[in-house]
Amino acid sequence: MSLIKLASLIEVSAKKGTKELILRRKLSDQLEWIPDSLGKLSNLVTLDLSENRIAVLPTTIGGFSSLQKLDLHGNRIVELPDSIGDLLNLVYLDLNGNNLKTLPLTLARLTHLEDVDLSSNMLSVLPEAVGSLVSLKKLIVETNDLEELPHTIGQCTSLKELRVDYNHLKALPEAVGRIESLEILTARYNNIRLLPTTMSSLTSLKELNVSFNEIESVPESLCFATSLVKLNISNNFADLRSLPRSIGNLELLEELDMSNNQIRVLPDSFRMLTSLRVLKTDGNPLEVPPGSIVEKGAQAVVQYMSDLVANREVKAQPLKKKKKSWTHICCFSSSNKRQRNGSMDYVNA
Repeated sequence: MSLIKLASLIEVSAKKGTKELILRRKLSDQLEWIPDSLGKLSNLVTLDLSENRIAVLPTTIGGFSSLQKLDLHGNRIVELPDSIGDLLNLVYLDLNGNNLKTLPLTLARLTHLEDVDLSSNMLSVLPEAVGSLVSLKKLIVETNDLEELPHTIGQCTSLKELRVDYNHLKALPEAVGRIESLEILTARYNNIRLLPTTMSSLTSLKELNVSFNEIESVPESLCFATSLVKLNISNNFADLRSLPRSIGNLELLEELDMSNNQIRVLPDSFRMLTSLRVLKTDGNPLEVPPGSIVEKGAQAVVQYMSDLVANREVKAQPLKKKKKSWTHICCFSSSNKRQRNGSMDYVNA
């Protein structure tokens, strides 16, 4: 669609009071900007301009006072106009696959925003303003250049899903461990060494994937996130040498991938993982349990650990010695005395 045809479509749609405009893959390859007249579509609820070659958005985009869904994925947008902060009813925003390096601070005004996809851009920083998105339920920022997350993310108290894979994160902020609403957290392919010590507050967490990092240890606090069903700590290679001692607290855990680490021994509490169905241990120098047990599956490992602990406890019990009664002791003493006296009498005779 050429610029002239687009301008004509906008005029016609404005007169009709159009609420939905879908232009996915419809614009000409030469069309890199959208005319200001787009702002006339004040009744729009849904606008889809995805998979075109748009590089610049008009400032008039802020005039969509009723807009709830804005899909701009797969374009070449370098920056967002500040006026995007005027879309006060926006619920869904997809900016996946653009060339964004920064985000406007005006995003903080989008307090109804629930679903944001910023993946596959060139973002090196998320603004502190992200903490103002109090309705945010899903945030995807994977495949960017992020080295850290703002601590204000802990203020996103409605957040259920956070995906930060394929960045350069060295740590997750302690604030992430305090988001009680969080159900899914994925941070694969980063440079994370330490996980938050506050993870005991993640009481709704069902899935955690921190594979392909440099994690040195899994904090005991994670073992109090007792809703966890899937845990992937694989491919931390030379860094991860043990599981937390209290891992048995995760009684709902069904899938555990701990492959390609340096774990040699499973902790005693592993015997309590009675819901475990999938266990991946390849690439570990595992000694306890032995490989012959691991091959039989997750529950065979759980049973082995249970038997191991039970046998150890039996061996640890002290042998009970038969106690001598006071009567026996007294009788023995009297008899012994008589024998000694008798012996002395015999000698004197």
